[in-house]
Amino acid sequence: MITDIAPKLPMRDRRITRDFYENKLGFSYMGSDDFEFYLIMQKDKIQIHFFEFKKLDPKVNYGQVYIRTNDIDKLYQTLLDNHVLIHPNGHLETKPWGQREFALLDPDNNLLTFGESQ
Repeated sequence: MITDIAPKLPMRDRRITRDFYENKLGFSYMGSDDFEFYLIMQKDKIQIHFFEFKKLDPKVNYGQVYIRTNDIDKLYQTLLDNHVLIHPNGHLETKPWGQREFALLDPDNNLLTFGESQ
């Protein structure tokens, strides 16, 4: 019955968010410019939706998404090549629970964790 999920995260500035996801993470823009307070970005089979929250204080934003991948080493290297800052506590490693993971923060402090089962 349930077939997909599209997390919704806060953003302060649509242009900055779109630029980060397109040019740093390799997502594509989806949707229409008719909705200036909303943004949909897609990469492969996932979408992330963003809603405008101009008064968001990134220091107290706890938005998080866990994204599964099937080639985490390649993805990690691609992001490093694109000069994406990896979270200081989130460099690529195999966790005790068997997932190989890394994490980063977007411009609004939303935490994106990428993982692959070993």
